[in-house]
Parts: sequence; structure tokens; C-alpha cells
Amino acid sequence: MKQKRQKMKGLSREVDHTGSWGRARNHLTGYLFTSPALFVIFCLVAYPFFVAISLSLTDAWVGQRGSFVGLQNFIELPRNDIFRQTLKNSLIYTFFSVLIKIHLGMGLSLLLHRKIRFQRFFRGAILLPWVIPNTLSTLGWLWMFDSLFSVINWVLTHLSIIQKGLPWLSNPTLATVNVWRGLPFFAITMLAGLVSIPQEVYKAAQVDGAGPIRIFFHITLPLLKPLIVIVILFSTIFTISDFNIVFVLTRGGPMNMTHLFSTLAFQVGLAGGRLSQGAAISLVLFPILVIVVYFQLKTIRGGTTYE
Repeated sequence: MKQKRQKMKGLSREVDHTGSWGRARNHLTGYLFTSPALFVIFCLVAYPFFVAISLSLTDAWVGQRGSFVGLQNFIELPRNDIFRQTLKNSLIYTFFSVLIKIHLGMGLSLLLHRKIRFQRFFRGAILLPWVIPNTLSTLGWLWMFDSLFSVINWVLTHLSIIQKGLPWLSNPTLATVNVWRGLPFFAITMLAGLVSIPQEVYKAAQVDGAGPIRIFFHITLPLLKPLIVIVILFSTIFTISDFNIVFVLTRGGPMNMTHLFSTLAFQVGLAGGRLSQGAAISLVLFPILVIVVYFQLKTIRGGTTYE
């Protein structure tokens, strides 16, 4: 009996040892598979972020390391008229762009969800603004909005709607280009959500006498709400940090009236050579984005946030 008990204890120890080694090997395999992605994230995101923090705490210029000045660069930013205008532009630009995209995207996804002729063609065509290279498509908008050769002004003038050309690039029409660019992302993503909703739910609601409007607000919208939250979150991040559209169309002009944080940071930090202030401007975007996303999620989810 004693020999049997000793053998059982030995076998249990071997099983425990094998099990612990198997779990450790699985963890090690997981770390090995994720290490390339973590390395890329560190090189392209984490390292530049910490470099920007270190530059923002100095008075460095291009070719000069500079000395430590603490938070002086951040303290001086609110006193700058151009920075205050940029802050206003970024918030207004992001708010109205995302607001328009979410409404138009929902409407477009509902239309594409209906059974119509050439449905596949329209679903593919809606992706063209998203597929075309950003800079190339923005150059087309630059031609349409140009103060001298604007095709929009030419049409409106010949139709006697306006007497002279309008300065399109000196007002918030930049949001129009962003809406055109980002609308396919909203439409296709919400279309995927609509397709995933079981048809039995709609049939049960119709049997109970619910109309289209009631079905939309009590079935479709609540079921799409988690997806809408994620889409708005990503769109907010992409829109408030937009660079290509503004840089190609106006480069922040005229008179620095159309700058966003990214274009102002580029102008001050790289074009102007003041690396420390450019880094400080780019870092201001981070806490603003955190605040905007937090209240956005809290509002959309009815006062609760992700945990």
C-alpha cells in the first residue's frame, strides 16, 4: 500500500510539473507571437511620444538640443492668438464633421441595406472616396474650391446665383472634404451592423403592429448603438488629428485661420524650426482627445462609460 501511495504521489507531481510547464510554454508562445507587433508599436508610437515629451520640456530648435525649461512651452500656448484659433477650429471641425457623417452614414447604410437593383455596384462605389489616395482626392477638391479656377464658382456664376466667386477656402468648407472622405467608413460599418441583425426581430415587431419609424428607434438603433459608439470614437480620433486635407487645401491659411493642431505643429516645429513648441502643440491634442472621447462615450451610452 505504501508503494502504491508513493507511486501515485510521484505521478501527481509529474502531472503538476507537466501542466505548469505547458502553461508557461503557452504564455511564452503568446509573448513571442505578439512581440513583433509590440516592437512596431514601440518604435512608431511609444518612442516618438516620449521624444515629443522630452522636446516639449526644453527650448530646442532644429540643430540645437536646448536646455530644460519645464512647462514653459505649455504655459505660453494659451497666450498665443493663433493657438486659440487653432483650438477653436479643431473642436468645431471635429464636432460638425462627425455629426454630419453619423447622420448621412446612417441614412446611406439604410438605403444600401434595401433590396434594389445594382445593389452590389452601389455598395462597391460608395467605397471609392475611402479607397482613393487622400492627397490625390484632396487635390481634386482644391481645384473645385480654387479662388480663380473654381468650377463651383463658375457654375454658380453662370446660373446667376452669385455675382462673383466665393472664397471657399477661407471658411469652414474644409469639413465638407472630411465628410466626403469619411462617409464610406460610417456607411459600410453600419451596413455590416444592419446585415447582422436577425430578420426574425423585424418580423416579430411587424406582427405586433410596429411601423418603420418605431422599428428604427426601438430595434435598429439600440442594436446598432455599441457599433455606433466605436465608429464615432475612431472618427473623432481621425478627424481631430487630420493633416492631409488641411495641408493640401490651405496649409493653415489664409492668415492662419484654418489651422488644426497637426498643421500648426508642423508649421511651428518643422517649417519654423522651433521643435520644442511644435512638440508642445502636438501634445496638447492628447488630453483634449481624452476629454472629448470620455464625454462622447458618456453621452452616447446614457451616462456610463466603458470599464
